[in-house]
Amino acid sequence: MGETERADLAAMIVPLMRALMVVERPVLEAHGVSMWGYSVLVTLGRGPARRQGMLAEEIGADKTRIIPVLDDLQERGLIERRPDPADRRARLLALTPEGRAVRDAAQADIQAKEEKLLGRLSAADRRGFLNALTTLAALPLEEIVGESATP
Repeated sequence: MGETERADLAAMIVPLMRALMVVERPVLEAHGVSMWGYSVLVTLGRGPARRQGMLAEEIGADKTRIIPVLDDLQERGLIERRPDPADRRARLLALTPEGRAVRDAAQADIQAKEEKLLGRLSAADRRGFLNALTTLAALPLEEIVGESATP
């Protein structure tokens, strides 16, 4: 590759993502949650209660396949489901204090492992990388894939 050429974003990000998932898996297992379960806990921890369909869309999961994950988390007291006052047929999901504790502990352990990787960057590169990643990750899906594209 020439000086001005670079690899495609997916070609750089996907191998990194796969490696990070390998690092995360034993941490999550130690905390008793799956990757999907952790995604649910993190997403519910970001704000007000969500409907199941909205949550599934936010984490990129099929809404019917996420039900066993939600059932497990509820049975273990990590999330709660309650009727939506606006539509009593729907259920709202929220973290319980126990769910928040599991999420916080797992996230702290994951981020401690990430520190080793981020430590390979200079302080300025690290700040720039995290700022850029935060900005790109916050973009709505439609803005990335286009209005007519399907993910």
